[in-house]
Amino acid sequence: MVLNPEWRRRIDHWRNYLPKIFYRAVGDVALEHFVTSESMRPAEAQTRSFQAIAPGTTWGEEWQLGWFRGKVVVPPALAGQRIVLKLETGGAESIIWVDGVARGARDHSGRELLLTAEARGSEEFSILAETFAGNQRNCGGGPHPEWFAPVAGTPPTVQLGRTTFGCWHEEAFQLWLDMETLIQLRDGILDPHSLRIAEIDDALQQLTLVVDFELAADARDASIRAGRALLRPLLACRNGSTAPVMHCFGHSHIDVAWLWPLAETERKCCRTFSNQLALMDEYPEYKFLQSQAYLYRRTRELYPDLYERVRAAVARGQWLVDGAMWVEADTNISGGEALIRQFLHGKRFFREEFGVENELMWLPDVFGYSGALPQIMAGCGIKWFSTQKIFWTYNGGDPFPYNSFWWEGIDGTRVLSYLHNDYNSETKPQAVLARWRERVQKDGSHKGRLMPFGYGDGGGGPTRLHLEYLRREGDLEGLPKCRIAEPAEYFRDMASDALPTWVGELYFQAHRGTYTSQAKTKKGNRDNELALRELECWGAIAERLQGRAYPLTEADELWKNVLLNQFHDIIPGSSIHEVYVEAEALYARTLARVRELTAATQTSLVHDDDAAQTLFNSLSWERDAMVEIPYAAACDEAGSALPVQTQDGRHFALVRALPSCGWTTIRRGAQASTAVNSLRATPTTLENDLMVFTFNALGELTSARSKADGEEVLAAPANVLHLYKDVPSSYDAWDIDSMYKKTPCDCVREATVTVIAQGPVFAALRVTQKLHESELTQDIVLRAHSRVLEFRTRVEWRESHKMLKVAFPVAVRAEDALHEVQFGHVRRPTHATRPYDATRFEVCNHKWTALVEEGRGAAVLNDCKYGVNVDGNSINLTLLRSPLAPDQTADKGQQDFTYAFCCWQGPFLTNNPIHDAYELNVPVAVCAGNGGHQEIVRISAANVVLESLKPAEDGSGDVIVRLYESVRTATDCELRVALPFRSVLATSMLESDGVAVPTHGAVMTLQFRPFEIKTLRLVMA
Repeated sequence: MVLNPEWRRRIDHWRNYLPKIFYRAVGDVALEHFVTSESMRPAEAQTRSFQAIAPGTTWGEEWQLGWFRGKVVVPPALAGQRIVLKLETGGAESIIWVDGVARGARDHSGRELLLTAEARGSEEFSILAETFAGNQRNCGGGPHPEWFAPVAGTPPTVQLGRTTFGCWHEEAFQLWLDMETLIQLRDGILDPHSLRIAEIDDALQQLTLVVDFELAADARDASIRAGRALLRPLLACRNGSTAPVMHCFGHSHIDVAWLWPLAETERKCCRTFSNQLALMDEYPEYKFLQSQAYLYRRTRELYPDLYERVRAAVARGQWLVDGAMWVEADTNISGGEALIRQFLHGKRFFREEFGVENELMWLPDVFGYSGALPQIMAGCGIKWFSTQKIFWTYNGGDPFPYNSFWWEGIDGTRVLSYLHNDYNSETKPQAVLARWRERVQKDGSHKGRLMPFGYGDGGGGPTRLHLEYLRREGDLEGLPKCRIAEPAEYFRDMASDALPTWVGELYFQAHRGTYTSQAKTKKGNRDNELALRELECWGAIAERLQGRAYPLTEADELWKNVLLNQFHDIIPGSSIHEVYVEAEALYARTLARVRELTAATQTSLVHDDDAAQTLFNSLSWERDAMVEIPYAAACDEAGSALPVQTQDGRHFALVRALPSCGWTTIRRGAQASTAVNSLRATPTTLENDLMVFTFNALGELTSARSKADGEEVLAAPANVLHLYKDVPSSYDAWDIDSMYKKTPCDCVREATVTVIAQGPVFAALRVTQKLHESELTQDIVLRAHSRVLEFRTRVEWRESHKMLKVAFPVAVRAEDALHEVQFGHVRRPTHATRPYDATRFEVCNHKWTALVEEGRGAAVLNDCKYGVNVDGNSINLTLLRSPLAPDQTADKGQQDFTYAFCCWQGPFLTNNPIHDAYELNVPVAVCAGNGGHQEIVRISAANVVLESLKPAEDGSGDVIVRLYESVRTATDCELRVALPFRSVLATSMLESDGVAVPTHGAVMTLQFRPFEIKTLRLVMA
């Protein structure tokens, strides 16, 4: 028979009618409820006072929770039937407990909850549900003002629907799936002239003649079974030998925070996990991957019975615990040591809780991937990497050329990598074929693909539909073969020898605004990372030298606070306001406690002396420092007077040559220094023995000259503030559109410049000015004997949809700028010659960005700013943004930050901004008391940096030393450590698998390749 329009309409009528008979309500479920803003567990909820509630009743305000309970009694006549519950509380998502067990969820996928697959009749089910009322505010993005209007009027409410239980017609459901599978095959996959389509069409037409919905129930059901029998041979047709294989596994991407706060994520875990466990009970072949150790820990703490069921599913091989990180962290902004800790804590949790050793880094939704990651992954025992978002070039750009490839990092380490195309994938036939066809490598070596499937972002995961389609698609003629398998199987089978190599970072050609949005959170991250570095350094030293026990357990939790906020929708600035209230409070608590512990540790290294102050330098080189002290006059250990400057009632001393990773002591009572004051300050000039800087009436830098050669470093005025209209066409907090330069904001610029300090320790100007609706105060500071000019800035930021940049055009020609990343730097173009060059109009840096010629260079340093662009010879640091979605108040209020400018003569190997950038970020600590003079670590090569000195994670008392080569050149060096150790092991970044390192007393000789990271374990005597 020919499938003419009449037949096609008839077939569609049958396939559209079937869902109407899937569910037959048998009875209503009377509910009682209460509403709360508290998070609580089911046992506590059961102790509360419930009140009856009728369908149509409105309940709940934004962010509130409704608890509902009722009872289902199955009539005896339904024995043998599949009984389901349709909960309609009206809220966004619900967790449902049946007889005290979390059995599943009612969420955006519209699930019916299975009560029993085969009723006995007369059984009772106690129902308890927790429903999230939701966030009713608009969280979109774009240029339309109404999208950002505050919600006014009555608080939003939700309306209770009719909750019922009833029979699920499984045979009708299965027939519908059979039809859908074949119709999708014939409509968009098979050759329209093929015999297979003719046979499918004939069978579908025959089905409409056999299946009769108007018969009595028993006869109707018999006709449905006959219809299934008609289609069965067509679903049994198998592929040939060349069909590709899709390696499928369930997945639910769960954003730890985004359009909801942390507490809602915890409920999302309960909903998602209970759904997936229910599916595993029905589909023994099903495998489900879930990452993020933090989510498991919170589930263990809040839902221990559910967690034990997860553990059982892991043990039987259905639940795949993988991903390796504490959370799926942003890799642009997170520091290098923090990324190692993401793996250290993530892998350790999975090993200890589940006996699983992760070898896959699963990071589907992150906004770019640092070139330092391959070395970090390999150092943490990761063999494979998988993501997908790099393909999401919705604004155009240079398409990424590979799915399967070796990713080579900045140091030359390679990791086998795979990019899938979607983490919210369907498994319908046309979706499966689309996943295969959209691969970007189409040669014969790629015989299959990874295909995660299931709903994500807000959790949920796969449904029965996903698994039922896969059962039909295992080896179905016309489709790629589909088999459920863990990702590791795919990577082990990958023909890796012939794969291409991608060198350097995986730059995401969108979401560039995430380097800057939510500036306070980013500053909190930088401050906490560095504060933990100080705690670990002095804690390890005090433990070895003074026997002071290091608070390893507490420090572990403090680190996890920081790791949590590095989730890829928290630290990038792409979440709602409530998330940042929580994040900034957590940062503040963590920072206060870390500093308290550090101060106590440093105090243990000194003895009481009212006339002495001990200065602690954790950096691995001698440095000069400006420190605040309580004395108007002081001297060093040798009794030589120090330059001391009193400013606004505070006393500042200039201390030269502080020991490398150690401390020195200064004393009160010396006469004021007679040293010549090399500093000079006027409203238009700051000068010391090395540099002369001149300014205009706006506080802009008009000249920067070295006294050694008189060479001008600037090509045009610098420290020039540029305010732009910043309205992305979509993804407001995420994006910066490339045309922002065409929308500068005209604003009257007037400034007041005054001299506030004239030496002998530092000279400074204060600039105050109105900037559109905002106010800016900037102290421009030049220390004695320094080439670094600091801009200590406070902005009362009142802008909306504006972006503030500061520009430093320099007389340095370079086709590529150097941008610091974790454990090194990357080169990015200063031009837009090729499409990929043009897309990198805004990039991420850490503490510095530089333009370098062979014999000179200039750099802009920062203490918390990550977004930057380099246009030709101008380094332009992005200071602030003001998106309106998803947080309408983003970044408004007081902002404090420092950036700096420095320049040098000579080759980059020996003259660079790396030490200056560290010193800007890691101030010298001052502690009352006398610690004498001590150098703990000395490194003979200035380009080898001590990133971390810390107690070993295993509590053994050993000390871990982590170093890296910082300028991209092979280096031999000597490392001297003044701690009592018995031997030294070169270990993984996880502090395991040690290989002996030869030592000569306290000295060891080390060889570094460019950008190599080394981790050493000092086994203590």
